[in-house]
Amino acid sequence: MKKDSEKRYLLVHCDVCEATVNAEVLAEHEATYFDDDVRVNLPDNCVSLVVCPSCHRALVAREVWEGEDDSGISIWSKPIRVWPRPDRESSSEFPDIVKISLEEAQRCHRAAAYTASAVMCGRALEGICIHFATKGRNLNAGLKELLDRQLIDQRLFEWSEELRKHRNLAAHASGEKVSRENATDLLDFLNAICEYVFILTPKFQSFMKRKATVKEL
Repeated sequence: MKKDSEKRYLLVHCDVCEATVNAEVLAEHEATYFDDDVRVNLPDNCVSLVVCPSCHRALVAREVWEGEDDSGISIWSKPIRVWPRPDRESSSEFPDIVKISLEEAQRCHRAAAYTASAVMCGRALEGICIHFATKGRNLNAGLKELLDRQLIDQRLFEWSEELRKHRNLAAHASGEKVSRENATDLLDFLNAICEYVFILTPKFQSFMKRKATVKEL
């Protein structure tokens, strides 16, 4: 359980200040779950209402219980803003070669390093191609192969192409910069592509197999 104290603070990203701030906790609720193996209630997650010290905006953050250390002290995950404009959390279904770059792109975006975010979005795309063992020597060829193999459709291919073009622009020294608006859109496109490829497609395939089994029965 969390220890009571006069004041508690959480490092949370403020979407207005575009910075990670040391926000004071105004209220919190810790949820528990019953573990059948040890027959006891254990912490699950903690939701906190906090206030940004700079803009005084109210934020809601969530921490997930990750177990205990050797001293029996609870270990909690990094606080994630869940309101307003929730921070995206990468799915465990994403392969590491994609997830690492995607999370780096998200961290760059939170730090207002928008050009770097675009570069990491392109790196995540390369990770998708590597995961599916495309044979093309570059990202352009790899994306076309994903389209030909129907791993992505025409619209996702167009989104991927914009990601690729902005990656190329951002990765080379020039006077060009990626705007916040464009970086946000590129990150949204990347998340949508990853969710389509690694979550929705396998889910649909599983659905169709289950449907076929039911018909046979």
